[in-house]
Amino acid sequence: MDHFPAASVPHVQPIPLSELRRVLVIKLRHHGDVLLASPIFSTLKEIAPHCEVDALVYADTLPMLAGHSDISHIHTIDRQWKKLGLLGQTKAELGLLRRLRQRGYDLVIHLTDHWRGAWLVRILRPRLSVALLPTLHPPPAYWRRSFTHLAPLPPLGNRHTVECHLDALRAVGWKPPKELRRLIFQPSEQARKRVMALLTTQGVAKERLIHIHPASRWMFKNWSAAGFAELISSLTKEGFQPVVTSAPSEREKTFVADILSQCRQLPVDLSGQLTLEELGALIEVARLSVCVDSAPMHLAAAVGTPVVALFGPSNENEWGPWQVPHRVLTASFSCRPCRLDGCGGGKVSECLEAISAAEVLAAVHDLLEKTA
Repeated sequence: MDHFPAASVPHVQPIPLSELRRVLVIKLRHHGDVLLASPIFSTLKEIAPHCEVDALVYADTLPMLAGHSDISHIHTIDRQWKKLGLLGQTKAELGLLRRLRQRGYDLVIHLTDHWRGAWLVRILRPRLSVALLPTLHPPPAYWRRSFTHLAPLPPLGNRHTVECHLDALRAVGWKPPKELRRLIFQPSEQARKRVMALLTTQGVAKERLIHIHPASRWMFKNWSAAGFAELISSLTKEGFQPVVTSAPSEREKTFVADILSQCRQLPVDLSGQLTLEELGALIEVARLSVCVDSAPMHLAAAVGTPVVALFGPSNENEWGPWQVPHRVLTASFSCRPCRLDGCGGGKVSECLEAISAAEVLAAVHDLLEKTA
């Protein structure tokens, strides 16, 4: 293919690939969402290898793409800018805008319904701009007029998020090669060395390492503390060495402490002690990872570690482990996936609590046997 077809807007003139110099991909969401966008950079670089492909993400999610070899430059927006006061925030925003303008983008791909993407496209004025349709249907006129192409979203639950991202490329006539649709996360050697040092200090052997990340930033996605405690105790009794991790937030560390207080045999506790790169490096050497619907589940998929994932209100068809051996555990509740923050908005999801430790342990055994 040697040009862009004008897929959804007939008056847009096709641009030969040879005229494309720089592409900007915007993904302003949380850590797991950003990692799920990683295949789009590989695909763009394969289709147009002479192009420079940049990213725009929130500063705290930068580690999810930092090791991606197909990204030329990563621009960031710091959520803390708003604490700088009006003058400080304005200065930071104008600095970002200046840097984006200097890059001179021919194509901008916006992968969320964040209004900043529409504003930037109007300011940067690329020759082509693609966005996913926002959740409002029909989309506001301002949104429709901001982009040259819009990628339609399928009904909820019918398509994985990775494929929805790649639909932005299909909207301009590109078919992503299947072999490039995998997630990419590359821990640094420094992160790998620190993790191996921690494991050596704790006497953990890689062949017996089971990684467990019990918490999500959204607590209604969490399984029960008692369930995790029983799972950890059973795995330890069988000779495995569970290693528990969490984000450094007090809420997640408190949840882990609750789990550990109920364990008959304690695991190695690294909760709140690892950077995102180090967490990826730990998962990379584990035999298997057990997670709820969270960023570490996607890290496991990106580094190729088999994963047992527990799903409640969220939809595994949209957010499940991508292109990695896995088992997804759910409960047979007619109301799920409801996408609510717990039953009745109460932050506790009964469909998750209904999953038994025996079911999770059986899934671990089955996956270990199939991937041995």
